[in-house]
Amino acid sequence: MTDVTSAKTARRPHHWRRDLVELAAMFTAVAVADAIANMVGHGPDGPFLLIASAVVLIATAAFHTWWARRHSHAPPALTSDTAGGAQVAGATELAARGGELFETSLWRMRTTVRDTPGSLAALCTALARHRVDILTLQTHPLAEGTVDEFLLRAPTSLQAQQLTGEISAAGGSSTWIERADAHDLVDTPTRVLGLATRTALDAAELPLALRQLLGRCTIHSLPAVSLSGRPTGETPPVEGVLEETVMRLRDPNGGAITVERPYLPFTPTEFARARALVELDARLGPRVPRSEDILTLPEGNEITVRRADQGDVPAARAMHDRCSDRTLSLRYHGPIGDADRYLNHLLSPRFGRTLAVQTTSGKLVALGHLLWDGDETEVALLVEDAWQRRGIGAELLGRLVDLAVEAGCESVYAVTQSSNTGMVAAMRGLGLPLDFQIEEGTLVITARLDATAVRSRARFEQAER
Repeated sequence: MTDVTSAKTARRPHHWRRDLVELAAMFTAVAVADAIANMVGHGPDGPFLLIASAVVLIATAAFHTWWARRHSHAPPALTSDTAGGAQVAGATELAARGGELFETSLWRMRTTVRDTPGSLAALCTALARHRVDILTLQTHPLAEGTVDEFLLRAPTSLQAQQLTGEISAAGGSSTWIERADAHDLVDTPTRVLGLATRTALDAAELPLALRQLLGRCTIHSLPAVSLSGRPTGETPPVEGVLEETVMRLRDPNGGAITVERPYLPFTPTEFARARALVELDARLGPRVPRSEDILTLPEGNEITVRRADQGDVPAARAMHDRCSDRTLSLRYHGPIGDADRYLNHLLSPRFGRTLAVQTTSGKLVALGHLLWDGDETEVALLVEDAWQRRGIGAELLGRLVDLAVEAGCESVYAVTQSSNTGMVAAMRGLGLPLDFQIEEGTLVITARLDATAVRSRARFEQAER
């Protein structure tokens, strides 16, 4: 990132005529002071003259104080109500300039300019004419020209079309603009370091980190081998491939990570940052946080809820063997003989997050999946027959929704059959707005998430039995 700072003001040239004027003024002041001193010391009205001078000075100071308070140019003080409403949804704030109080909004804007002296200054001048503050600026050098990315605070009355028109008139091209929020106020190095830390702690964070790094985009993880064991041919070269609005990176677990952003081409700088995150993930190897929660079921049995990965594939296959055909068909919506083939994919941290439930003896009895599906997020549950109707599914679903909210997902959806009353009840127990779609016997339930609202979810004591 390139930081832009203001240049120091040049000093004015020194002229000898100004020195002569200052010297003459000093001589005149000395002559006047000597005349006043002789008049006060030797004249009969000297004391009265001193008293009158003091009164005039006091009156002048009092008048100046009254005038300054009456015609102050200081911005009006914000009340507690105003200060509380300064930072609201949509990044609306209050700003004061020249005694005028007005609402402002945050915008993210990107435009391409010629790589010539003065091109950036022309953009800044155009923004200043409309009282737009530049909060941050990044430059992305290209082979021809430069992409400038701004975070702006502009008056709410200024529309996006008007702002885009002013930038185009100032020499900007391929201008893109969207609303920003308070999270965008974090500078780029801090945000990148935070994403790198999250990726280092959890391999499942890589797709989410790439999405937050590159903005609104679609990320697909494509395996190197299909479920039938055939190569898919989706492995890109080590250095990756950048094709304007699409970048393809080699997945350390095999296959490819494809990032698409149709509305805005990627820059070489963004491509290099994405490659650095993928390389960090490759060097650290497989890793999943090992935190565990021990919970007590209504009948008194203890279970452990933890993150799962591909090391749990043998235990998951053993659970499949204990599940009935109906339970497997409700979960996988296809031939139950192929259920074991899905486990390597489902338990890979590259495709989402998985929660496992195991008993005190270490036996796996339930799995809950949160799967990244491009711009959408799917939730899925599988509970062994002997452990159903004990609240395990509701607990797993609530935890998966918590993970989705933490990841910044706007919604989650579950695909099941209309006869799967347990899954329908678990989704309703979330206490979230739900949308239902039925097509050819398949039921899709979408829950809209709100990270700021207090979400009531069923606990074990309230779960269906």
